[in-house]
Amino acid sequence: MHMKYKGMAYGAFDNRRPVLMLRDPQLIKQIMIKDFDHFVNRSDMFEGDENLFSSSLITMKDDTWREMRNTLSPAFTGRKMRQMFELMLEKQNEAMIYLKDKQGKGEDGFALEVKDFTTRLTHGIIASTAFGLQVNSFRDEDNEFYRRAKKAVNFDSLGQLKAFFTIIFPKLAKLLKIELFDKDFSDYFMRLVLDTMKYRAENNIRRADMIDLLMEAKGMIPNENSIKAQHREWSDLQVVAQCFLFFFAALEPLSGVMSFALHELMEYPDVQEKLYEEVQENNDQLEGKQVTYDVLHKMPYMDMVVSEVLRKWPVALVADRTCTKDYVYESPVTKERLEIRKGDIVRASMVGLHHDPNNFPDPDTLNPERFSEENKSLIENGAYFPFGLGPRNCIGNRFALLAIKAFLYNIIRDYRLEVSDKTCLPLELDKKTFQLRPVGGFWIQFKPRH
Repeated sequence: MHMKYKGMAYGAFDNRRPVLMLRDPQLIKQIMIKDFDHFVNRSDMFEGDENLFSSSLITMKDDTWREMRNTLSPAFTGRKMRQMFELMLEKQNEAMIYLKDKQGKGEDGFALEVKDFTTRLTHGIIASTAFGLQVNSFRDEDNEFYRRAKKAVNFDSLGQLKAFFTIIFPKLAKLLKIELFDKDFSDYFMRLVLDTMKYRAENNIRRADMIDLLMEAKGMIPNENSIKAQHREWSDLQVVAQCFLFFFAALEPLSGVMSFALHELMEYPDVQEKLYEEVQENNDQLEGKQVTYDVLHKMPYMDMVVSEVLRKWPVALVADRTCTKDYVYESPVTKERLEIRKGDIVRASMVGLHHDPNNFPDPDTLNPERFSEENKSLIENGAYFPFGLGPRNCIGNRFALLAIKAFLYNIIRDYRLEVSDKTCLPLELDKKTFQLRPVGGFWIQFKPRH
């Protein structure tokens, strides 16, 4: 649709709701950043339905959103990221031990369905950094957190029907008490977070994770982050909902990007080899010790590769906003005028803009050089936004980038990625699922380098 229509924008329907689809990068930048005060809120898909998803930061509005965003922001500062990085590395090491055991003594390596592997890894990372749980989903493949979490986000046929029904007929779904997430899972999640908070408060336990920060916001422990006094008393549901959002918004997108990154590196061995050279150079300097936070941030080609993977496979497919007051935009180039009324929904297709040859020539090719120091300044801000744009972008983007880079560093250091007998080439997306994945799964041959 993005390539079919021309001009600044075009109209479309999301089920029964009219939506204005934005095509022009300048317009997108104007709406998402410069004139953000006209487009503060996201679309109200779950309006009036109080649950873990509708009470989270992603759906909050106006001042409620601003206050919660300010509350959560300290969790993603550089200092907190360094502390979380140590927790990430523990889970990365568990993943590498799992691969080493699978490898055995064979030189030809082994075929692996990567999505299951990355899902187990991200479960562990999120369980540790958000909830303070020590979960090894490689050793204990059926632990309660993994089993419940996987069931919640992997929509089966019934789950997909419930999701469609909830989105298309929200009022009827509420009347019939049809919920997107099972009550059993929601209750488990509420107990998990609230019981952890209570235990930590009673035993004076501090940890660099999401729960610690939310306990500060509720006044359960002293505030170390200099957050201004809150004007709002957060309910238990609102507090738990932020942990749920961290889990739900990170789990599937993060494991998906990791999986696509390995597939792309397998498909482009020249890119893989160049990345390996940079990884090996840093590994030599570290004398084989674990990669550090600072080293990862000083790897230019790693940054280029991850940026290009996110161009082809952005964390979300679209970014939307609801107009909160009438708005008029005039193109500085064509003088074309666009009127947007209060209540109108505007949406920018990341996947459309990222694959538009006017923005990125030869868009289906993995070309990290697009993001080299000399080239990345030429990319329009409104043409590339894998984590969203403006004040309502993804609050956890630094966390995601850190996890992806650490993951790639470890994998590429130890293994060469090659085509297996089950690899889907050319890549064709499976149309039978909500998730982005190739037909038959992400199968890759792992060959040990040493």
